Amino acid sequence: MGLSSPAVHERVGKLEAAGVVTGYRAIVDPSALGLNVTALVSVIESDAVDDTGIEEALHAMPEVEDCWRVAGSEGYVLKVRVSDIPALEATLSALNRIRGVARTRTTVVLSTKWEGRHGREA
Repeated sequence: MGLSSPAVHERVGKLEAAGVVTGYRAIVDPSALGLNVTALVSVIESDAVDDTGIEEALHAMPEVEDCWRVAGSEGYVLKVRVSDIPALEATLSALNRIRGVARTRTTVVLSTKWEGRHGREA
């Protein structure tokens, strides 16, 4: 870009101050941490539900890596990472015990072609 280090630092600082850059992260290989199973779990809520309670419970579960509030018959879609199928079964049991969760529907990921925006590294 032809910018000096101080100029780049200043521009990055402005982007951070404006809220455009909201943070930085390390990209870690989940299998290096023993997290060999990824699943997408749809959460179907019961009729009378307190979203706050469900969201707090989901946030407290370390297996839940990502959580999206969605439109449709499901209320949430979760990305869950665990070590193995027995750990997934235990996680699903825990999810189904959360007050306000009527049931879950799970899709196990067979292989990951890319994650993030078309596999670009951050």
